[in-house]
Amino acid sequence: MMKFSSVMTTPGEWLRGEGPHHQVVISSRVRLARNLRNHAFPGWAKKAERIAILDLIRPRVEQLAEMQDSFSENLQDLSALERQVLIERHLISREHAAKGVGSAVVMNRRQTLSVMINEEDHLRMQSIRSGLQLKQAFKLVDKIDSALEEKLQFAYDPRLGYLTACPTNVGTGMRASAMLHLPGLVLSELINQVIQAVSKIGLAVRGLYGEGTEAMGNLFQISNQTTLGEKEEDIINRLSKVIETIIEKEHDARQILLQKKPNTLCDQIGRAYGVLTYAHAMASKEALNLLSIIKLGIDLGAFPQDHRLSIDGLFIDTQPAHLQKCSQQKLNAEERDYLRAQIIRDRLKLLPKPDISKMARESGNGSTARASEDE
Repeated sequence: MMKFSSVMTTPGEWLRGEGPHHQVVISSRVRLARNLRNHAFPGWAKKAERIAILDLIRPRVEQLAEMQDSFSENLQDLSALERQVLIERHLISREHAAKGVGSAVVMNRRQTLSVMINEEDHLRMQSIRSGLQLKQAFKLVDKIDSALEEKLQFAYDPRLGYLTACPTNVGTGMRASAMLHLPGLVLSELINQVIQAVSKIGLAVRGLYGEGTEAMGNLFQISNQTTLGEKEEDIINRLSKVIETIIEKEHDARQILLQKKPNTLCDQIGRAYGVLTYAHAMASKEALNLLSIIKLGIDLGAFPQDHRLSIDGLFIDTQPAHLQKCSQQKLNAEERDYLRAQIIRDRLKLLPKPDISKMARESGNGSTARASEDE
């Protein structure tokens, strides 16, 4: 069994930034909601029933081939801080973190698969992959869904499909989403147009931690809204196509900024570099927004590529719970801001000054050079 300390020291595979289209798509995630037949949904179940459901589901999840050497823990046995770390890594939801007795989380060593037991539904299984890999993420979660369905009786209606606590999940019970990094569209002030267009075709756009959260660090989550009357594969194909269009729009926006507003771009990158390298106090929102611009700088060639991983790591390491957990002491907001700035300064010591001359050259020979020809 894996301990929480090794969860902390192992960066999730999806954080490695190696998947297809990783310059724009941070991660792809597919979640399935399932419930046991003839049992009350977690929100209605009494404590004893929730515990009985947990005892029924958990051993079967732990026995899955994918869950060898897994991390498996009751939520009541995790500290508030540890739960917050799991939220920051997108391994459990904020709703799940608030649960007590009768709820648990099981996840694999690579952190590409996590199963929440007794969240809003009895089972919430999710797979998370780096870059645009919705089909691969679905394949993995579909496999464990099928394996569990052989051992557990899921609540299923031949007409409606899988039954869930919230009507918006009835049918496939699937929510597929991708986390996109869209600084080009934000800096070009085109982001609202894109969000409106995406919402019109029935997809949801949310901030960093899903529903009701703001987009920090130019990060946006795009997911399917409908779960009823459409096959899983169709939903995934439709979502992938939309995301591919947004990737193209983001690359075009970056090219146009390089050609038409190079000074704005250089100023943004220079300021982000200056503040991150010299600041001694830094709130998490500011850190994410500035790191986003450094990440854009790496994409555009202003910084060497080999710094990508350490910058990507800071997006997670500078989050409040990760900071506290690493420092192993209780910090107030002000102390966290000092520590965050210090960690960033240390990590950026090896990052050379932005080389603006490289930027124009780099952009001319990328796969996105067609943007200039299209005008």
